[in-house]
Amino acid sequence: MDTQSHDGSALDSGPDAEVEAERAKQLLDAQAKAEALFHEVEARGLIAPGESERDVSDRIRDLAHELYGVDRFWHKRIVRAGENTLLPYRHNPPDRPIATDDIVFLDFGPLFEEWEADLGRTFVLGADPDKLRLRDDLATVFAAGRAAFEADPEITGERLYAEVVRLSEAAGWEFGGAHSGHLVGEFPHERINGDEIEYYITPGSTKPMRRRDKAGRRCHWILEVHLVNRARGFGGFYEQLLDI
Repeated sequence: MDTQSHDGSALDSGPDAEVEAERAKQLLDAQAKAEALFHEVEARGLIAPGESERDVSDRIRDLAHELYGVDRFWHKRIVRAGENTLLPYRHNPPDRPIATDDIVFLDFGPLFEEWEADLGRTFVLGADPDKLRLRDDLATVFAAGRAAFEADPEITGERLYAEVVRLSEAAGWEFGGAHSGHLVGEFPHERINGDEIEYYITPGSTKPMRRRDKAGRRCHWILEVHLVNRARGFGGFYEQLLDI
């Protein structure tokens, strides 16, 4: 059965089906390259005690250029450690050195040719059981959020956000963000400003997520999970493509 948009038109059939299939392929290819980049970051030991967040960010930028020729990122590069992991995207905390037992998350949006990737992952230095559990729960909550999206053809950003918050709290964590994702696509995708709620997975985003954008293209989404433990002063982050 064809997936339907909010106005009843099929999203996956018709004369533009091949175009939409190619768009999905390009986004998945961009994500796969971002995942490979993060694996290489870990393999090369770039996240290490004593390094500053800014230095790690710059080394990952240089590595992205070395591996893929990336010289542009469609949003600011984020490396956060320790108490800085409590803060959502829009904050810009002072640069912080990474400690021996820290939790660290990366949020990078490299452009591969003209295609946006947006990937977030969390790394734990040391063996703190709470930090390790949070790191592992991020992927679990993400998978459950994706299952909720897949189970509801008419789901809105508002409903999915509420479910991700519920899943986070059920796992024993606080959800740390004002939204749990956004549109993604060709660069530049729909320009997202803070007041354009319909482009976010957040309260007040009441349009069905399965719809077309203003250019008539299928909307594709990033799902974000930001779990925090405020009592102990740390959090973690995980994000990737939601709908393909």
